[in-house]
Amino acid sequence: GISGIDALKALRGDLATAHIPVVALSANAMARDIEMGRQLGFFRYLTKPIVVEEFMTTLDLALEWAQKNAVSPKVPEKP
Repeated sequence: GISGIDALKALRGDLATAHIPVVALSANAMARDIEMGRQLGFFRYLTKPIVVEEFMTTLDLALEWAQKNAVSPKVPEKP
């Protein structure tokens, strides 16, 4: 029940998920919507209807980026 922008803010605000590339998928396909999505920090901004090849390429790029920029979660030390 939240917008994609609110979801992105929540993910970026949590140390456990801040490093995850977030892909927007929206029916808002105007150039200003796409640019705003990029400026807000979405990894990619895809529009509907989905172009399967573009979607799959985006997933590949996001996974590649995540692997290169992996962040090791801090595990609390045992007392």
